[in-house]
Amino acid sequence: MRFISTRGKAPAVSASQAILQGLAPDGGLYVPEYFPYLSPQQLSRVTSYPELAYEVLSPFFVGDELESSLAEICVEAFDFPVPLHWHDDKDSVLELYWGPTAAFKDFGARFLAASMQRLLANRERKLTILVATSGDTGGAVAAAFHKRPGIDVKVLFPKGKVSKRQEKQLTCWSDNVQAYAVDGVFDDCQNMVKQAFMDTALVKEYGLSSANSINLGRLLPQMVYAFHASMEVLTRTGKEPTMIIPSGNVGNSCGSYWAKIVGAPIKNIVLSLNGNRPILDYLKTGIYEKRPSIATLANAMDVGNPSNMERLTHLFGDFTSFAMEVSAHSVDDSTIRKTIGDVWEKHHYIVCPHTATGEYVRTVLELEEPTVVYATAHPAKFNTIVEPEISTEVPVPPQLAQLLDKDSSSKQIKADYRQLFT
Repeated sequence: MRFISTRGKAPAVSASQAILQGLAPDGGLYVPEYFPYLSPQQLSRVTSYPELAYEVLSPFFVGDELESSLAEICVEAFDFPVPLHWHDDKDSVLELYWGPTAAFKDFGARFLAASMQRLLANRERKLTILVATSGDTGGAVAAAFHKRPGIDVKVLFPKGKVSKRQEKQLTCWSDNVQAYAVDGVFDDCQNMVKQAFMDTALVKEYGLSSANSINLGRLLPQMVYAFHASMEVLTRTGKEPTMIIPSGNVGNSCGSYWAKIVGAPIKNIVLSLNGNRPILDYLKTGIYEKRPSIATLANAMDVGNPSNMERLTHLFGDFTSFAMEVSAHSVDDSTIRKTIGDVWEKHHYIVCPHTATGEYVRTVLELEEPTVVYATAHPAKFNTIVEPEISTEVPVPPQLAQLLDKDSSSKQIKADYRQLFT
C-alpha cells in the first residue's frame, strides 16, 4: 500500500514514511492510493477492539516496516473501553472519551505515538512534533508522547480560548513536552505549524513532524470506531445507522467516510457544526471560502479552515459528488445550552457542548433508522457550561482528575512560528 498527496505533486510513500513526515512535501495531505474492501463477514469473528483495529488497519500496512508490529501497536494504543450507550432501542451515543485525556483524540494520538516510537528505534534521528489544538488534540498528544525517547513535542493553543480544564491538560506536562499559549485563534496556531513545515531548514534541523489530524497516523485509527459502532448497531437492530459527527477540523468525519468506503455498514454520515460553518456554506453555494474562526461553546470545533476538507474534496472529486455524500447542520450556542438540558431531562444523560451539537442534529433529522452520535469529549471537561444546564455536578473521571492535580507551565508567544524555536 502506498500513499499519495492530495495535491498530486509529491512522490508516493509508504505508511511509515507518511507518518514520519506528517505533511507531504508539496503541502498536501497523504491519502491511500486506493481503498481496500473489508466485508462484515471478514470481521465477524473479532472478539476485542484491538483485534478489530488490527483487522481494519492491516491492509494499509501491507509491506510496510510497521506491518509486523501492528498487532502490538493496537493492543498498546487501545487499552480503554469504547462503549455504545443506548438512549432507547434505536438511538445511541458512541462514548469516545474513556482514554487517558477523556477525548476521542486519544485514539489517534496513542496509535501515532506507539508507531513513531517503533519507527525511530530503527533510525538514528530525533523528531520534533508540532501540534496545534483548539482544545483536546494537544492534551491527547502530550499524554501519548510524554517521556517517549527521541521525540520532543511543542503544543500550540489559542490563549484564553480553551476551557480551563482543557488548558490544564495542555500545560501539565514537562520533560519532552512544551506548551505555547499563542496570541491568536486556532487558525493562527494551525497556520504556524504549516509555515514551520514549509521552512525546509527548520524541518531538517529539528526533524519536524505533525500530530494533528493532517498526519495519516492520526486519521487511520479513527476509522476503527466507525466499524465498531456500526457493526454493533447492525447486529442489534438489523439496520445500518446514520452517524452524526461533531466536526471541527473534519478528521473524525473523514475517518468515518473512509471506513464507509472500506466496508463499515454505515447508511449515511451527517456533520454537526457549531457557528463555524464553511462546510455548510460550501454545500449551499458550491464555493469554499476560508474564514476566521468564531469562538463558541463547542470550542474544539472552532475552526474556520478545516485541514481535512482537502482530504474530503480529494475523496469525492467534484462538488456534485461531495454534495451527494456530505450533509451538515450548524448549531448555535443557545441551542447547544438548551440541548444539554434537554438530553439530561429526557435521558438522564450528560453531554459536552460538542456532543450536544450532534444530539440536536439528531432531533432535526427525525430519522426512522438507527442513529449514532459521536460523544467526542467527557462533559466534565466543560463543567462550567454543562452544570448550569443540568443543575447537578458532573462527576470527574479518574483519568481527568489525575491530570488536574498536576502543576502547569506554558510559554506565551505571538502568532509567529519562529518563536517556537527561540
